[in-house]
Amino acid sequence: MAVYKIFPSKDATIYSISPLSNSGLDEIIETSLNPEGDLTNTGPQVSRILIQFDSTEITDIINNKISGSQWNSNLKLFKANIEGLNNTTILYIYPISNPWAMGTGKFYDLPVISNGCSWIYTQASGSTKWATSSFGAYITASFPSSNPGGGNWYTGSSNLSLNIVQTQSFDYYSDLDINVNVTDTIKAWVSGTFNNNGFLIKQDNSSEFNSNEYYDIQMKYYSRDTHTIYPPLLEFKWDDYLFSTGSSYSEINTSELVFTIPNNKQEYPKNNIEKFRINIRPTYPTRVFQTSSVYLNNYFLPTSSYYAIKDLDTNEFVVDFDTTYTKISTDSTSNYFNLYMNGLQEERYYEILIKTVVDGSTIILSNNQYFKIVNG
Repeated sequence: MAVYKIFPSKDATIYSISPLSNSGLDEIIETSLNPEGDLTNTGPQVSRILIQFDSTEITDIINNKISGSQWNSNLKLFKANIEGLNNTTILYIYPISNPWAMGTGKFYDLPVISNGCSWIYTQASGSTKWATSSFGAYITASFPSSNPGGGNWYTGSSNLSLNIVQTQSFDYYSDLDINVNVTDTIKAWVSGTFNNNGFLIKQDNSSEFNSNEYYDIQMKYYSRDTHTIYPPLLEFKWDDYLFSTGSSYSEINTSELVFTIPNNKQEYPKNNIEKFRINIRPTYPTRVFQTSSVYLNNYFLPTSSYYAIKDLDTNEFVVDFDTTYTKISTDSTSNYFNLYMNGLQEERYYEILIKTVVDGSTIILSNNQYFKIVNG
């Protein structure tokens, strides 16, 4: 019932074709394959994504915001351009084992900017290199002998009893955004099992450095420096559902119903946490003899009721209906849900939708319940 989103503290792409180049400020990050290289670098070349989220933010969410033990966390990146997919293309997401610097370069800078991570170095050129041998416990790398580097990461062979290596498969009909559950990696970071150095995203070893001309796969995603509304994010969800109506409870029993949110202020600062209260009543109340208006009677939604948040411009769900994590709570006053505004984009309008099941029928309610995230 609670959804909380944070954005990267840094990201970059490292390129085998330009092993000293930093790309920390590029608007695009990519994990791509090029079977032919270019005029100066012949042979297959690859790129890999590095992305990290602030440890303080993560720890604060785990210790101070999440209620209950049931929670998960997903890493999400949004596609900019995808080309050349095979029947099945697999991405691997690993926890990085070394600290690294984002830098301020872009891939096409001339002269090359080398003040941050690259294919060879973890920091600026001339500093610490990515290890290519004598790896620590449960740490590995992957590179051709002619072009060593490309990052270091923890493998899934540790005795952590946690699944710290994630994969996502893509085909022509897949949703091409990256969306993987990284809960076990987050737990390992917070517990101190190993340090948070972020994630490395790469294609599977059988595809990388493949000289087959049919393995020209471009998978480009928006970075933290994008000028769009699609920066990468780490999304936390947890179940804070409550059902405590007291002695008075009258459940709505008709699908002909309307809802309002009386405490919707319509404009909210980015970091607010809001409790939206939901008033619900039949569209056509039953005729009864009473001295007050029947429209003053507030009903409760069935327990199988959920909320979603939709971007009005793009018509996309920024918080989708979820039977575990967006379930609507109930107290003696009304139905309600808590919304963390931090993951929503400033100066954009959003709509609140309600999904419920009444008398065996699933209905989605929209009653022009809009709000805006304001800057400042």
